[in-house]
Amino acid sequence: MGCGRVGSTLARSLEDRNHTVSIIDNNPDAFRRLGPSFNGDKITGYGFDQAVLAKAGIARADAFAAVSSGDNSNIIAARVARESFGIQQVVARIYDPGRAEVYQRLGITTVATVKWTADQVLRRILPAGAEPDFRDPSGTIRLDQLPISEPWIGQRTIHLQEQARVRIAWIDRLGEGMLPDKNTVLQEGDLLHVVIREENAAAAYTVIETGPEDKN
Repeated sequence: MGCGRVGSTLARSLEDRNHTVSIIDNNPDAFRRLGPSFNGDKITGYGFDQAVLAKAGIARADAFAAVSSGDNSNIIAARVARESFGIQQVVARIYDPGRAEVYQRLGITTVATVKWTADQVLRRILPAGAEPDFRDPSGTIRLDQLPISEPWIGQRTIHLQEQARVRIAWIDRLGEGMLPDKNTVLQEGDLLHVVIREENAAAAYTVIETGPEDKN
């Protein structure tokens, strides 16, 4: 639901991945954003109207995304899709981060665009570690990315994980992602993506910056 910049991009991206897509918008002119190559169904109406959803083929749908410009419309449509039609994969775009957290706890996956954008900017202007790439809804686990520090070059990843009490999810090395194993040795230029418990983040960064306790 919603054929603005996000909705039209999402619809084309799904179709490019060989999914069948129906898109709903109350303004038929909005469908121009899809371009002439779009083959999905274009339904004029409100996405929280059950008749409109039925016309769009929601009975056959595996997922529903409410990405219009209105928080209320997105939440209502998401709830109708989930509660009236039994769609389990439902996502709603919400501008108000406070409301997004409430609906997240109710089981509706939300994308709080204002908070997401602000977090992206913060991660780029604050010192490393000040804001994580991702924090789970409970606030317990965070995912951070950080360049390898000089003292750890030549050390095995298993030693860094043990001493910093982190898990390395993957390493960006020479422009490619790699999954480390117990024998992987850290190299100059590595960018680590590490999973850390929130209460251990400060101590982990200290270990990562200062180097291993024992280099043998």
